[in-house]
Amino acid sequence: MPERLFDPRGFPMGADKLDRVRKLLAKAERAATAAEAESYTGKAVELMARHGIDTALLAATQPRSDPIGQQRIAMQDPYSAGKARMLAWPAAALNCRSVLHQAWGGKVAAVTVFGHTSDRERVEMLYTSLLLQATAQLVRVRPPGRGESVAAYRRSWLHGFAVEVHRRLTAAQERAAAQATADERATPDTGAPDTGISVAVVLADRRDRVDRAYAAAFPGLGTARRSTLSGTGFVAGARAGERADLGRGGRLDTRPRRAVGA
Repeated sequence: MPERLFDPRGFPMGADKLDRVRKLLAKAERAATAAEAESYTGKAVELMARHGIDTALLAATQPRSDPIGQQRIAMQDPYSAGKARMLAWPAAALNCRSVLHQAWGGKVAAVTVFGHTSDRERVEMLYTSLLLQATAQLVRVRPPGRGESVAAYRRSWLHGFAVEVHRRLTAAQERAAAQATADERATPDTGAPDTGISVAVVLADRRDRVDRAYAAAFPGLGTARRSTLSGTGFVAGARAGERADLGRGGRLDTRPRRAVGA
């Protein structure tokens, strides 16, 4: 069993932050207005990003406390490909890699998330909340013009939602890393506890270890072709993603590339 890190009070390190994230997401899901949900979401995103930095620094001293592993999550139709993006792209923002299984004809059977245990925990927590938020809105969205397929519109809406989630999460991660680096420079004896290793080095090494383990676990993995979606719901989906409860417009060609497993 992996070692667990404890703070001076005797509680598992980071457990209190994750509990606060869960409560913020639950409030966002129950929010009466989009503005209220966005407020809770923004707080959850920032706290989740900071938790990821803290965990990485602590794990630098005890690597076995946060091992690299994988988790396969089944996708359900309708819109399984869109749901897969809503899992895989936030996973990329949270320092994980993903494999899409049986991705063909606009469908995806499952997604395997690959990364450190703490990062996969954040990904799963976020995806569960995003899925609730997106599906609740999806049943209500319709194309503004007559003659457009509702299904095509909803597929492009989900695409926009996922792109914006990825953008917001990436920005939050970058802010958290920059703040940790600034704190480190202000107090030079900080960094990874008991090692003095810089924040930047710890994070780079962590990403490198995930990439190498991923390549070893999935040798010869192909790269999926970029999706071509005919619906006009991308912008509306991106706006919904911007309000979503923990990170969500961006440009279609800025999305991360997707690896596909057999």
